Amino acid sequence: MDITIRLNESEVKVLKKRAKKNMLELREMVEDIVRRSCINTKSGGSITDNIDDRLVGLFSRKTPGRQRKK
Repeated sequence: MDITIRLNESEVKVLKKRAKKNMLELREMVEDIVRRSCINTKSGGSITDNIDDRLVGLFSRKTPGRQRKK
C-alpha cells in the first residue's frame, strides 16, 4: 500500500537528519515513525483525567513520562 505525505522543506530536513542519525533512509524513517505511532496507539491509548472542575484541568500542568523520586 502506498501513502502520500506532503512535507515542507524544513520538515524534510529534520527527518533526513534524524534518519541519518539512525542510519536509515528517509523512507524507512517515516515508516518507522508511523509504525511506532500505531503500536503506541494500540497499547496505550489516551488517558483521561477524572477532574470535577474543568477549569482545573485546563490550567493544570501535566508532566509527561514517569515521575522522579524526591
